[in-house]
Amino acid sequence: MREIIFDTETTGIDPKQGHRMVEIGCVELIDRMPTGETFHAYYNPERDMPAEAEAIHGLSAQFLADKPRFADAVDEFLDFVRDDMLVAHNAGFDFAFLNAELELCTREPICLSRKIDTLEMARRKNPGGKHSLDALCSRYGVDRSHRVFHGALLDAELLAQVYIELTGGRQIAMGLIGELGEGDTAPAEPELAAMLPSGDRPRRPARPHSASEQELAAHAAFLDRMTRPIWHR
Repeated sequence: MREIIFDTETTGIDPKQGHRMVEIGCVELIDRMPTGETFHAYYNPERDMPAEAEAIHGLSAQFLADKPRFADAVDEFLDFVRDDMLVAHNAGFDFAFLNAELELCTREPICLSRKIDTLEMARRKNPGGKHSLDALCSRYGVDRSHRVFHGALLDAELLAQVYIELTGGRQIAMGLIGELGEGDTAPAEPELAAMLPSGDRPRRPARPHSASEQELAAHAAFLDRMTRPIWHR
């Protein structure tokens, strides 16, 4: 199963008001695992860059001036995404801009049946919580410390990790991959219970967890060096 995680940066919030897409970043997943294949491009929007938009993504009109127009590079993007599912956070926004750009260059729009929205997934999975990409990174322990500006490829890479967590993919891949046969793919989340170890499968003996006498002696010596420990009060 091939899926494309993607994100866009734009000059504003509404393509119907003449705003344009200026950057797109895509990350390929196969069976919910990153393959390392990515697509990234900047586009000349052929218009000014509002200050409030530049403050978010850091892309100036001067930087984008020598970049290709989307219409001149559209085939590279379409060749990468092919006919696979497209995953985005608040996907309606990204699809609106992407299809507006495709319409401007007289290409067929991408069918909304290919859309997977991680914002909707997060709202169903964690109702009442915060659902921004930053909030989901914090919830699932995804490191975003290197993120200064919003960048399409960086945000797509972060979203890929969040999407794997939302779908249970990381636990499946790292914890249950040994249960899969050759040619099998990772199961969907509802199938996890059926794959848990049963009584007729061999079990590893428990590892010893008690401290050795040497470790206990070292610990006691360490405690003796402490001044007025709270447990002696």
